Amino acid sequence: MTEATEQKRKQRAIYVFMAIVALSGLGLGLSDSVFSNYFREAHGVDALQRGYIELPRELPGVITMLVVSSLAFLGNIRLALVAQGLSIIGIMAMGLLSPSFGIMLIFLFINSLGMHMFMPLYDSMGMSLAKKGSYGTMMGRFNGLRTAFSMVAAILVFVGFRTGFFSFTTPVILNFVIAGALFTGVFILLIYLGRLTEDTKSTKSRFVFKKQYTKYYLLAMLFGSRKQIMYVYGPWVLIELLGFGADHMALLIIAGSAIGIFFIPAVGRWIDRYGTSRIMIIEAAIFLVIYLAYGVISAGLHAGWLLGMAAVVALAVAVNIADRMTIQFGMVRNVYMRSIAATPEDVTPTLATGMALDHVLSILSAIICGYLWWELGPQYVFVFAGVLAALNMLVARSIKKDEAPTSP
Repeated sequence: MTEATEQKRKQRAIYVFMAIVALSGLGLGLSDSVFSNYFREAHGVDALQRGYIELPRELPGVITMLVVSSLAFLGNIRLALVAQGLSIIGIMAMGLLSPSFGIMLIFLFINSLGMHMFMPLYDSMGMSLAKKGSYGTMMGRFNGLRTAFSMVAAILVFVGFRTGFFSFTTPVILNFVIAGALFTGVFILLIYLGRLTEDTKSTKSRFVFKKQYTKYYLLAMLFGSRKQIMYVYGPWVLIELLGFGADHMALLIIAGSAIGIFFIPAVGRWIDRYGTSRIMIIEAAIFLVIYLAYGVISAGLHAGWLLGMAAVVALAVAVNIADRMTIQFGMVRNVYMRSIAATPEDVTPTLATGMALDHVLSILSAIICGYLWWELGPQYVFVFAGVLAALNMLVARSIKKDEAPTSP
């Protein structure tokens, strides 16, 4: 095969992966992004129950480490096919069967296992298509594209729920069914991608836990805790304390995604230009400010001493959008891992290990924060988050420049 032919083949693989990114972003926007409203409207959960729901929803993140490491010999693409198959089964069952709360948790677990398996595979496949020294830039482009299609999904959610076309109380939850169809499209595209690329695989099952990756593991755990608070309890301030419905939450996703289309690729470029350590320090500082603001808002709403509800709503919306934007700095940890990897074969299983540690802390944080919200008040959730952001800053500062090059 000539060099020109190989280059065309790789470019085609990038386009196919972009289509995978687009369809998965659209599917997740119609399903995962509205789960909080689904739990509230279809099953009437409260803040404490919302925390416990994260056990079946986030436990797959821990199991992913075992699944990916034990099946590493299959290669990234075959594992991604298994992941999409699980996502399709789980979300289609929730959409078509209107299951009871207990049965819903089973299908939520299946869907979540598929989504979590796909996460480290997505990052590994995406970085494998990048040129040396441009991992951040490439992942920024892919994540920016996914954000654009998340915005399209949010527009569909807003219009669908506002017009009654979508509903969480009908026998068929149509947005979940459409998401399942989109994941089926991803499944088909993955088969085609496998024909265009040389898959990264191991000759045997691989579990990777190395001392040289310790700081990556610490960063993954701290990110997992803060991410869980962003996904669950940040929106819960708006849903529980301010009464936002699925249509209103979709508007926030639209606004955040519109900004993210340009912001996320910029983050990727900043990672390559300024280095991973500096970006992680900036990220932690921004999170600290965001959770301080969330704490003040939730304390005021909980105690009833905030004046000017319009201003409070505007501030809460602004903080939520900023929270959604800064979570995109999360790609820096995976770029850091790729930059310090001893071999390319270490990347996927180590990302899976990091995800497992991330989700152990996610589950614990969800339960702790549910208790804090229920027993002490919502503001204490964000005090806890602020402490985690400060710890993250300390770990990031300990990464010397020669430990965190942007390319191997």
